[in-house]
Amino acid sequence: MSTLQHVCSAPLARAVRSRARALSISSAVSTSSPAKQASSVDSRVLLGLSEQELQKLATDFGQQSYRGKQLHHLLYKTKAKDIQDFSHLPQAFRDGLQEAGWRVGRSPVHRVVASADGTVKILLMLEDGRLIETVGIPVEHQKGSFRLTACVSSQVGCPLRCAFCATGKGGYSRNLQPHEIVEQVLAIEEIFKHRVTNVVFMGMGEPMLNLKSVLDAHRCLNKDIEIGQRMMTISTVGVPNTIRKLASHKLQSTLAISLHAPNQELREKIVPSAKAYPLDALMADCQDYFHETGRRVSYEYTLLAGVNDGVEHAAELAAMLHGFCRGSHVNLIPFNPIEGSEFRRPYKKAVLAFAAALESRKVTVSVRQTRGLDASAACGQLRNEFQKKPLQLSTPARELGPLLT
Repeated sequence: MSTLQHVCSAPLARAVRSRARALSISSAVSTSSPAKQASSVDSRVLLGLSEQELQKLATDFGQQSYRGKQLHHLLYKTKAKDIQDFSHLPQAFRDGLQEAGWRVGRSPVHRVVASADGTVKILLMLEDGRLIETVGIPVEHQKGSFRLTACVSSQVGCPLRCAFCATGKGGYSRNLQPHEIVEQVLAIEEIFKHRVTNVVFMGMGEPMLNLKSVLDAHRCLNKDIEIGQRMMTISTVGVPNTIRKLASHKLQSTLAISLHAPNQELREKIVPSAKAYPLDALMADCQDYFHETGRRVSYEYTLLAGVNDGVEHAAELAAMLHGFCRGSHVNLIPFNPIEGSEFRRPYKKAVLAFAAALESRKVTVSVRQTRGLDASAACGQLRNEFQKKPLQLSTPARELGPLLT
């Protein structure tokens, strides 16, 4: 992409300043967490804008509004990556956009790692040299239907440092901007040459610490890329005051709570941030979420051998869920090994016993099928060396060494 330049004419400058104010990205949700917003926010990115916003942008540049519809088609249907690829637009319009500092907002693919089961992990290199990971999970059903799930990241790294998760061990840098979330879905579609049918905000980072960008990306994925809201899931370990804020938007997407323990004492050992958000308060907010939205909350529970996988833990979990929620669903996730972790994956017998204990107490339960384990793309395994320290673009690829752990 050509070097971005400043606005070169007064009318154009006024137009761009107007758009920059209208499209500026607010800071992340305010919490006691050390999470930070990106040090510099570039609002002159086309990806993520709605058709109406693109029509307004076109008229700001002296074009007819239908040029905005063409821009929308080029971004979300043709999936062009560079403004000069917008061949249907007048050359003067394309040049004007670039001279004003506008860009599409697509990042180059740095590396692709494929698993034997068809799962693919993609590393995208962001403009600041940091890498994020996104995972494409294909499932082909016997009846011939095909589901492609995009597991997207919302932050570069994660500040919450859950004990069993690789991402937190790799450090934290910043929140992702909306287009940096949306482009992950487009990258997966490009690799698989197939439309993404489902999106889960379960990649690197805590979505609720970047709720504004997550909601903006959710809108784009739903309205512009046309993925149904019910085909999307937003996961969180729990951040105070954010579940109610999410409920106010009345999304039809699933809220998934990363629970991992049936009581406060054990949860604090597994999830350090739980100290600031007691389990009773979290469950009360989930109850309010159900009443506000009518959407059942799903609970993620990572099974750690000898830590939280006993039948007694299942009984305690069932009792807690019945005390707060109606129709709870628990998704059990056998621990996926990560380097340097003291935890172990439970035996299949223990997993089945835990599930049976929940079912006998009338709690709906499923066991997540492990995908992408050999590519370090399974749940809890996403981490790279350049979450905290940017990749030096001048370093030859052969000198980088292994990026993935």
